[in-house]
Amino acid sequence: MVKAFLGLGSNIGEREAQLDEAIKILNNFEGIKVTQVSDIYETEPVGYTEQPNFLNLCVEIETTLAPRELLSCCLETEQQLHRVRVVRWGPRTLDVDILLYGNQIIEEENLTVPHPRMNERSFVLIPLNDIASNQIEPRSNQTIGNLVTADDTVKKYKK
Repeated sequence: MVKAFLGLGSNIGEREAQLDEAIKILNNFEGIKVTQVSDIYETEPVGYTEQPNFLNLCVEIETTLAPRELLSCCLETEQQLHRVRVVRWGPRTLDVDILLYGNQIIEEENLTVPHPRMNERSFVLIPLNDIASNQIEPRSNQTIGNLVTADDTVKKYKK
């Protein structure tokens, strides 16, 4: 079993329901067990900004899947929730990213772990800190708790 962390985001449709459904879908894959879920945070879009705000959260999983198999499950989860890729960083029903896979550094075509922009993104680090503050980010060799900084654009979501 490997402990891995995934980042989930949604900004179109029933955002909260889609995040909940994504967690259920992920947990139903053979070889994936969701063990922790962060709080949900509402954040402004990054990159392409002419779109609705996102809801973001992070999950900790235990998995027997290899990284590429886990990526396939993430992509299948996005497809089940009708993800359409039109504009880079554009609106989406669901985005599922592998943030960390154990303490491994992976550089393959279409798969980079730790997520290449994770350390720059408060909307990833703040929810990840909820469930993994002592987890080491292997590129920087720092804990998530040390990497996270306050950011008033990332607000805890109130239902």
